[in-house]
Amino acid sequence: MSEETTNTISKNPLKKIFRYQWITGNMNFFLFLSVLAVLYIANGHTADKTIRNINKTQNEIKELQFEYKTLKSEVMFKSEESQVLKASEPLGLKISRESPKRLKLEKN
Repeated sequence: MSEETTNTISKNPLKKIFRYQWITGNMNFFLFLSVLAVLYIANGHTADKTIRNINKTQNEIKELQFEYKTLKSEVMFKSEESQVLKASEPLGLKISRESPKRLKLEKN
């Protein structure tokens, strides 16, 4: 009889490990492991989403920096004296050749 039990154990050693009583006795541990696995996967997805958002924001910042530099150079060019004179000619404005006069208010 001892040979018979040894043969069945050696044929299928997993039966001893995966008995119904052992599985039901450790059900809380299995549930804990499954919750940890779900949290681990969710954490990975959250990290990926955060990294994508950071990259997207960095690209937007670069585009806005380029736009800022372009607009700044345009404003600097348009604010040069020669460009202001060209823009004011159609309005009939010219540089005065006379020196400015100071007006004084007389007190009574």
